[in-house]
Amino acid sequence: MTATLLVNSKLVCVALNDKAQLKALDATFNQAPYNKPPTQPVLYYKPRNTWSVDTAEVEWAKDFDGKDVPTMVVGASLGVVIGKETCRVKPEEALSFVGGYTVVADYSLPEENYYRPDIKGKCLDTSAPVGPSLVAADKIAQPDALSVTIKVNGELKSTFDLSQMQRSVAELISIISNIMTLQAGEVIAVGFAGERVALAKGDKVEAAIAGIGTLNNTLGGI
Repeated sequence: MTATLLVNSKLVCVALNDKAQLKALDATFNQAPYNKPPTQPVLYYKPRNTWSVDTAEVEWAKDFDGKDVPTMVVGASLGVVIGKETCRVKPEEALSFVGGYTVVADYSLPEENYYRPDIKGKCLDTSAPVGPSLVAADKIAQPDALSVTIKVNGELKSTFDLSQMQRSVAELISIISNIMTLQAGEVIAVGFAGERVALAKGDKVEAAIAGIGTLNNTLGGI
């Protein structure tokens, strides 16, 4: 299946699913206003205007005055593509609802606050490439054993082992399906390395998962 067919209706991303990031933020989370770490997955949407594909150029963001922002960042995740209607499923059955796997990149502004949805930073046009293709679920026996890497201009900048996620793929599908019904073709980006990779205009980015594929995109704005 080609990348242009992968997203149907919803692209749901899971934030703060990196154990190391949660540990580093523990003191912050135990201060006001919440006084404790999150007890449920922190979710955000990448709406339709953000969706893009392999080899496409990602637009460099502008501020409210129309000027280029000083920096953008990128994270990459395993994309879990739902294969059939999924509603209130248990963790032990959740993977049977997966149609396949792909790669999701999330280009955004640097995050400064985890307590409020960052609509401005996360909803940038063309900022969520998905692809390059769909790998059937039965080809990936253990999705939580995969590793996500990011290279910028050929240099390795980030490696995130999905075994280090706070919640597994199956757990996330179960929890999210108890919040909302998921339909075939919808995608969950299950977790990103806590430290996003800083970018500059013109950078060439490779987001890759061995056995799944490599998503190639270039930052515009030069």
